[in-house]
Amino acid sequence: MIGLLVIIIVSWVLVHFFEKKTIEILGIIPYPKRLLQFIIGMLFMMSLCLMWIAIETFVLNVEWQLNGEINYSLIFESFVYHIRSALTEDLVFRGAILYILTRRIGAKKAIFLSAIVFGIYHVFSYGMLNSKIISILYVVLITGFTGYVWAYSFYKTKSIMLALGFHLGYNFLMSMFYESAPFGELIYMEVSKTNLVDWDWLFYHLIKGLFPSILTLLFLKYLLKSNSKIVQTISS
Repeated sequence: MIGLLVIIIVSWVLVHFFEKKTIEILGIIPYPKRLLQFIIGMLFMMSLCLMWIAIETFVLNVEWQLNGEINYSLIFESFVYHIRSALTEDLVFRGAILYILTRRIGAKKAIFLSAIVFGIYHVFSYGMLNSKIISILYVVLITGFTGYVWAYSFYKTKSIMLALGFHLGYNFLMSMFYESAPFGELIYMEVSKTNLVDWDWLFYHLIKGLFPSILTLLFLKYLLKSNSKIVQTISS
């Protein structure tokens, strides 16, 4: 919590010093319109993840098992943890620095740079420095593309809220089914599945890694071009 507070203060100092603006420019204050962005992003991503889990269950013949009695207190702790974690990363990679860079070097370069750094960051956060180069490149590609879509969301909506919803929705939903530290397999756990090898493994995991971000980007573009009330709220 202290770390998040420090990041918020540093973000305020950066936008004040470089752009002579307040932290409000990051769209961090949860006004009703921005809360709607956050909820839309979270629900969309959670639905997307459930869709992929259903596909994976069918393709790999996954057998799931309830992981004991559902612990609602632990699920709530997981939600709080993931929202803090997602907000921290979004402020670092899609906050003040990204805003300043879009003003100084242009949106395209700034978003691309943010995506690359986000991908490299995950090599360190996953502890993969001693991994094979193919594994490292895979992580940079998948997480980097995800970072691109979320940075693009920030730029287009002028708020971190939609991307924060995407981020939280993915991390939180996946913790219900898959192993993850410090919270994982909160409801279900894999008992068995078909194991892929060689090119089948690579092809499958490329699709699995890119699937959420590609559909999220298409969804975002649809929202931005639509004339619905939801889009008017997000675009305003």
